[in-house]
Amino acid sequence: MTNVSVTGVSVSPTTASVAVGATVALTASVSPSDASNAAITATSSNTAVATVTRSGNTITVKGVAAGTATVTVTTADGGYTATSTITVTAS
Repeated sequence: MTNVSVTGVSVSPTTASVAVGATVALTASVSPSDASNAAITATSSNTAVATVTRSGNTITVKGVAAGTATVTVTTADGGYTATSTITVTAS
């Protein structure tokens, strides 16, 4: 069995707006699609503004308070990163 290394990751959309209390979905794509270890993590730069939960390659961002946060997706293999800027608006 050949080990296929990760060569990158992307997240879409790269910018999004969400109201306080609402959610928006981001999609992470690991390259190549047949990578042996396509595991990812997702973090928010400011959990007071937006929180993240991950299920597979879907990242759900919930608006907590008005402001801006950066969601960073990181691959377990190679430590590649991609970001999405989230603007949370008052509901």
